[in-house]
Amino acid sequence: MANPMMHENIWFDKSKVESAERTYQEHRAKQVDGLVVQGVGLGIGMTVDSPELAARLGAVEKENAELRQVTADLQAAVSKLTARVNALEGGSSGAPKSTASAPPAASKQEEEEEDSDSDVDLFGDDDDEEDDSLAKMQAEKKAAQDAQKKTKKVVIAKSNIILDVKPWDDETDMAEIEKAVRTVQCDGLKWGASKLVPVGYGIKKLQITCVVEDDKVGTDLLEEEITKFEDLVQSVDIAAFNKV
Repeated sequence: MANPMMHENIWFDKSKVESAERTYQEHRAKQVDGLVVQGVGLGIGMTVDSPELAARLGAVEKENAELRQVTADLQAAVSKLTARVNALEGGSSGAPKSTASAPPAASKQEEEEEDSDSDVDLFGDDDDEEDDSLAKMQAEKKAAQDAQKKTKKVVIAKSNIILDVKPWDDETDMAEIEKAVRTVQCDGLKWGASKLVPVGYGIKKLQITCVVEDDKVGTDLLEEEITKFEDLVQSVDIAAFNKV
């Protein structure tokens, strides 16, 4: 029995069927405001009904086209660069000996010019002048300070001290005590006026004034020196102490 499909002629008109299907899909896409995408290897058009998906597919196609253009530009640039490098290498290998020897001479001349330029100190003179000016200003300042120190009066700190020198009893000779006290002499000490002041029971004390330089004479030194006269002096007290 013969195959009934042999009497069907549709399979022998595949191209007509695909064309009809494509026309139908395009018509449908226009009706639904979609996008017909021609896929590689699909053979027929594919209809996208979603506008959002259609926009995304369109953006992808645009991006692919831009990437293809960038790739083509890069390939062209690489080709030009390769050709230029090959040309430079070919020119260097084929150049005559006289041309190859010229660059070293030029380089030597350039080195000599650079050496001569390096010997020129564009700022050396200015630096020397500034150093000289600074040294001169410092010398003038020091001279002025020295002159000021010489003319300035040196102030010596002094104090006025009143001492109370007490005897052992009323029989002690107060004139001998004063004479002994005034024998105490040292640099920065100057004795002044004195008087006898009654203490009681007929006893008197010697009250004597002195001016001392603070850096040279202290009250401890005065008390120590005066009490050495232990046969005459019982004690020494500071009655008054004032800065001069």
